[in-house]
Amino acid sequence: MDDRPETDYATACARGDRHTDAGTTIDNTSRMGTENMQRRGFLRGTAAAGMAAAGALAMPNLGLAADSKVLRFVPRQNLANFDPIWTTLVVVRNGALLIWDTLYGIDDTLEPRPQMVEGHEVTPDFKTWTFRLRPGLKFHDNEPVRSNDAIASIARWMARDAMGGRIKLQLDAMEAIDDRTFRIRLNAPFSKMLYALGKASQPALFIMPERIAKTDPFRQITEHVGSGPMRFKESEFVTGSMAVFERFADYQPRAEKSNWLSGGKRINFERIEWRIIPDAATASAALRNGEVDWWEIVNPDLIPMQKKTPNVTTAVSNPLGRLGTTHFNHLHPPFDDVRARRALQLATSQADYMAAAFGDATDLFQTSASFFTPGTPLYSELGGDVLKGERHIDKAKQLLAEAGYKGEPIVLLAATEDPFKAFADVTAEVLKKLGMTVRYDAMDFGTLAQRRTSKAKPSEGGWHLLQTSHQGDTCVNPAAYTELEATGDRAWFGWPKSPLVQSKFDAWYAATDLAGEKQATAELNQAAMDHATFIPLGFYKDTQGWRTNLSGMVAAPFPVFWDVNKT
Repeated sequence: MDDRPETDYATACARGDRHTDAGTTIDNTSRMGTENMQRRGFLRGTAAAGMAAAGALAMPNLGLAADSKVLRFVPRQNLANFDPIWTTLVVVRNGALLIWDTLYGIDDTLEPRPQMVEGHEVTPDFKTWTFRLRPGLKFHDNEPVRSNDAIASIARWMARDAMGGRIKLQLDAMEAIDDRTFRIRLNAPFSKMLYALGKASQPALFIMPERIAKTDPFRQITEHVGSGPMRFKESEFVTGSMAVFERFADYQPRAEKSNWLSGGKRINFERIEWRIIPDAATASAALRNGEVDWWEIVNPDLIPMQKKTPNVTTAVSNPLGRLGTTHFNHLHPPFDDVRARRALQLATSQADYMAAAFGDATDLFQTSASFFTPGTPLYSELGGDVLKGERHIDKAKQLLAEAGYKGEPIVLLAATEDPFKAFADVTAEVLKKLGMTVRYDAMDFGTLAQRRTSKAKPSEGGWHLLQTSHQGDTCVNPAAYTELEATGDRAWFGWPKSPLVQSKFDAWYAATDLAGEKQATAELNQAAMDHATFIPLGFYKDTQGWRTNLSGMVAAPFPVFWDVNKT
């Protein structure tokens, strides 16, 4: 749910080509999680009320999802805008995967595989990369995909993406050799080029027509023309209600079997309707009643109800999970002082956060003294002891006093969507234990995505603390981990600054083997813990739900619509 619409965060870091096993086709008979999903006491009443209301609330006039050629999908959030380069909202990236294609695409081992390209050549020094587009690629306006389209798209993406920013720093030229062949010439080696061009983390490199790709990267595009398997139906788009995609008859999928973003993207639907249903109880009832086919994220409180519903299946959606986080605003007191940040770090219990959001469903979460995704090759807990064991409230109070905190209100931003509201409830209680005054501002995520861009003083519309999360595929290594960077004004929201933290990013990028990457990542984990860039709250896995007449569902960091069938 990360979004950086107003901030120039093109920073010098890169993402690697190490991988982890993740993701398989989901068995429709599987039932993930536990039946008993109880909240802590201060959340229990709200949870019970939500479940009781699920069947009683007035339902939108959706119509039964009986047509096998129409898929009705409830996304995690409203599709408020639709420019996957301008914004890094996950929901925008997910929709973009339907209408725009990519040069490369990651598979379920996080390896980049050719998608729009036929192949490439690279010089031994990794400075000159030559790419050849597949024949027959066509945009939705029936124009062929040409090299100039790819070059313009790469240029716009480089201005907004962390890995793209590193490429831009090393770029000598991008040039079209012919309509299907283009070249990227660098003045320094860049061995991770294919991952940069094929990664799924936002902003991913989507290829647009040259005229659209030449839009200022800090302004939204106004046309939504791609070359992917679906067209975007502009005439039926109503933000907050509906987004519609229709099959592009001239799309030519690759011959290989699909695997996440690689292989042939074969859509078996003439029409995919995104039904925006902000109220979780209403979405739950729509799925149970067969009025929608697929709900991207089932609220934790409502999982037991879905499990008990005939003809509904629930399962983990993203095998790499998500990292819950508390972010500091490093620009303003008291959290401009590392002692104040360490105070909250010392008082934070990951177990409390996970239990508040997920109750007894221990198979859906785990505590983790790391900024990186558990079970992946570069995972490290070096420096993470501060998050383990007994919480040190008295020591935290002492550090706050040393930092000069004098009782001013602490502005805490949180989205009302689960689990962020639960996380914020816990943070508010922790702040009160430390003797801090709390101003708790809860809002929908779309509003929060704009509010958190403010660098104003917290007393003048800004903020001190932010509750959010980061996708596990972003946290597998330092490369595109923009949220962990500490580059000051060019950093992610909160704008941390630490030359030591940044030097560890550079050390990872300079590593020539897995051992070197592991050492650099471990040292980065240590440096970021010491700097208290933000506080990891633990890893958790979202649950999706779908009607059992769907088949071919896949667990991935994004909804995989290709190869899904409906009977």
